[in-house]
Amino acid sequence: MSCPPKPVNKARHKGMPGVVRIGETIQGTGRMRTIILAMMTLLPLPAAAFTAQNGMTATQLNPTEIAVLHEVKRGDTDYWCAAGDFAQRALGLPGRTRLWRASPEPRGAGEGIVFTLDPARQAPGSGLSQFGAGPRDGSVSVAMAAGNYCRIIVPPWD
Repeated sequence: MSCPPKPVNKARHKGMPGVVRIGETIQGTGRMRTIILAMMTLLPLPAAAFTAQNGMTATQLNPTEIAVLHEVKRGDTDYWCAAGDFAQRALGLPGRTRLWRASPEPRGAGEGIVFTLDPARQAPGSGLSQFGAGPRDGSVSVAMAAGNYCRIIVPPWD
């Protein structure tokens, strides 16, 4: 034996906020969505982040400094790659532009590296060892950094 369903007291649900009967629609969702989207555009966003060809993230701190965010299991040349790629593709600088490391060595755990385009702001003794032609001032050309130090990281599931 089954019991008949209990009748719903519609008057009881009418004044309760948030209760919607089946078949009814919520009024004002389009307006609320517009308000939420408008509020999201006013939120502060990080400086224009750039993803380098090796997947690392670089941002411009000021006209002469580039910050590359920390990533685990990345070597120094990966950071140089991201800074050089940012200088060439995002800033549009010519390949012969020189790039220096501004962050002193050693880099602290969880810290990124700041690079500079201004030789006066370089951290002493923090350049890469180089072979071949070019100045021995700890700098690397942005073309060399992007062209020689960038290796594409392929995820293991590909």
